[in-house]
Amino acid sequence: MPTTTTEPTLFDLIGGAPAIEAAVSEFYRRIVADPQLAAFFEGVPMDRLARHQGAFLTAALRGETPPGAAAMLRRVHAGLGISDTDFDRVCCHLVATLQSLVVSDDLIGRIASGIVPLRSEIVAIAADPDATCAFPALR
Repeated sequence: MPTTTTEPTLFDLIGGAPAIEAAVSEFYRRIVADPQLAAFFEGVPMDRLARHQGAFLTAALRGETPPGAAAMLRRVHAGLGISDTDFDRVCCHLVATLQSLVVSDDLIGRIASGIVPLRSEIVAIAADPDATCAFPALR
């Protein structure tokens, strides 16, 4: 009987559900501690947000883009006034989070390549030419 092999997904490569849980927890710890980003999360039920983020990342890293994901991202970020600088800061916090969890730069780059295209669904304020991020894959 022939055996089939499947390539491991990014979800598998970073360590599955325990890695997602650790990453989401650390990611939000960093974001709410960032004075530039904290106001976006005032009054937000962080446990609920973390569950949604964990589910979204799990699906995305498995290569299973949820139907209507782009519309959902636009809807939940509408009216927040998120700038390119804010988006970049969030991405840099994600990179720092993944680095703290000893995810390889190659995997971080692969994850980032799936996040960068979401910019247009989230950002409401045009680019800041002085914005910087320590991880070039995010630019």
